[in-house]
Amino acid sequence: MRRRTPDRLCAEAVELAREAAEEAAWPGKPGDYLGATADDDRVVTHFFECHDPGYRGWRWAVTVARASRAKTVTLDEAVLLPGPGSLLAPEWVPWSERLRPGDLGPGDLLPTEPEDLRLEPGYSGEDEPPPNSLLAEERATTAPMPPPADAARATDTTPAGEAGPAGPPARTEVPRIAEIGAVADELGMRRARVLSRLGLQLAAERWEESFGPRTLMAQSAPATCVSCGFCVPLAGSLRQAFGVCANEVSPADGRVVALDYGCGGHSEAAVMPAPIRPSDPVLDENRVDALELHED
Repeated sequence: MRRRTPDRLCAEAVELAREAAEEAAWPGKPGDYLGATADDDRVVTHFFECHDPGYRGWRWAVTVARASRAKTVTLDEAVLLPGPGSLLAPEWVPWSERLRPGDLGPGDLLPTEPEDLRLEPGYSGEDEPPPNSLLAEERATTAPMPPPADAARATDTTPAGEAGPAGPPARTEVPRIAEIGAVADELGMRRARVLSRLGLQLAAERWEESFGPRTLMAQSAPATCVSCGFCVPLAGSLRQAFGVCANEVSPADGRVVALDYGCGGHSEAAVMPAPIRPSDPVLDENRVDALELHED
């Protein structure tokens, strides 16, 4: 990119820029002149030092300009801008990304986004077709149910050994949406959203990082949680890898622990492990060395 050459008349308007800087900095005064840069054709910005202790490294920037073929330089604006070594505020981060575990207190609400990848729609019964719709009739005909035994005996008038006429397949009664929702409520399935595969994976990574096999506590434990009587397995797909510790003296009491985690509070740790015998010292500081005295 070609570097612009400052306009001569605009570059010489230092006093005009200083007066504007003094008016903007009132009641303080700007410091030494730091130079000028060309922003555009016949547009120049002059910089002055700022003595305000709260804006260390900042500069007063006064922009002047003139019209084409004009000899008079006019003032554009005067602002306070950060310099190369100025102290700036950190980059703004959305509140949802600034939250950390433990920040949520009583009365606080943490809404989740509609497109949160950690959640997926749960079963509510609302996507079931109406009972009298065409889709409901197709589902009923594709999965026929045998007629009741009493109805079969009442209509079976064909003599033994003779084949009766083939009738239409029996059609099942489509349950109503309200009945489906009631059954879902009873089974604990009627939730608007449930954890997706990504949500389960993120939760498993967090729990395994705090109470997993790679922690120092687990590496020095006599056994793992999979054989501990204080470990209460979880429900669902996480049951295969995680449980809840119910040992009050364990550091993981009430926490979700990996089944290959362990601590000294294992239910079967009846025998105290033998203490580790330290190795012999390289230098024996308790032994007295005999030294020969000099003849003098």
